[in-house]
Amino acid sequence: MMDLFSFKRFFAVILKEFIQMRRDRMTFAMMAGIPVMQLLLFGYAINSNPKNLPAAVVSADHGTFSRSIIAAMQNSEYFRFSYKVDSAEEAEQLMKEGELQFVVHIPPDFSRQLIRGERPQLLLEADASDPAAVSYAVSAFSSLASTALNRDLKGTLSDLRQNEAPFEPVIHRKFNPEINTQANTVPALMGVILTMTMVFITALAITREKERGTMENLLATPLKPTEVMAGKIVPYIAIGIVQVTLVLLLAEFLFKLHVNGSILLLYFVSIFFIATNLSVGITFSSLAKNQLQAVQMSVFFFLPSIILSGFMFPFRGMPEWAQAIGSVLPLTHYLVIIRGIMLKGNGFAEIQSHFTAILIFFAAVLVLGILRYRRTLD
Repeated sequence: MMDLFSFKRFFAVILKEFIQMRRDRMTFAMMAGIPVMQLLLFGYAINSNPKNLPAAVVSADHGTFSRSIIAAMQNSEYFRFSYKVDSAEEAEQLMKEGELQFVVHIPPDFSRQLIRGERPQLLLEADASDPAAVSYAVSAFSSLASTALNRDLKGTLSDLRQNEAPFEPVIHRKFNPEINTQANTVPALMGVILTMTMVFITALAITREKERGTMENLLATPLKPTEVMAGKIVPYIAIGIVQVTLVLLLAEFLFKLHVNGSILLLYFVSIFFIATNLSVGITFSSLAKNQLQAVQMSVFFFLPSIILSGFMFPFRGMPEWAQAIGSVLPLTHYLVIIRGIMLKGNGFAEIQSHFTAILIFFAAVLVLGILRYRRTLD
């Protein structure tokens, strides 16, 4: 006859699990760290209504009305005129590099036409490659037309305030004039997919060898740490290239998104981005004691990458401390690069600073992984 359920044995198993959990400090730290990190990131770093967006003025009219409009835009808190440009070409270059979100063009004779009641046009160019980042600011600019000059239109000019707005705001959405959210999301998904798959796959590489007992065979060989890491990274680079190709084909045939820039440059940058994520996975693998810890470390890296990179929420809508953390992560720079090549037709000159940031991160993680693997050899 089978024994009845024993609460004594039941509680003994529970006690054993708690003891085991206490011994596995990494797992316990991840159990507490991941919810805390999610709460902090979603609670403090996320803002769907970004303000203080970088803007510049290209002005051929330096009258009082022009200065009042710029001051009103700055007071709205959506625009931050931190760049001084000398020409429309310089502003265009800064916008392609992602340094500027808006450019205000004030035409010649703007003040004279306004005084005559001719309602001159005032052009605002907006980088609409991320529609969510500029939508509120564009709405604010349109609404300023009827209020920005109220203090200046006095006396004989007060009649200009009675009917239509004294000037006509014109919005030119660059790089994504149809405000197609897929044009922003689909290229970014390439970076998210590469980060998730490459880090998770390689994070299990060395820990799997440890658990299967094949790690001892590697330790007995004359292989150098760089040879082992390179040997584990290179095969997965080919897989990453296949993923990039698959995303580009689907973007072309399903969403009608074309690569406006050099496709060779896109692949060149993607190879280094893939290698960077593979190095992160290998480093986690060398730090972890088992596959569970390797996966937990990968999640701890993937969550801030996807949240702080500008994939889910506008990057410039986050507080400065969150932007500082996001600027360290390679996905943040890859998203700027991939959107720039596909939507803006950027060349290497426009993406050079972001590509350099990826290389620095890659070199740092690679050195850390090699040093850690040497300890494993000892």
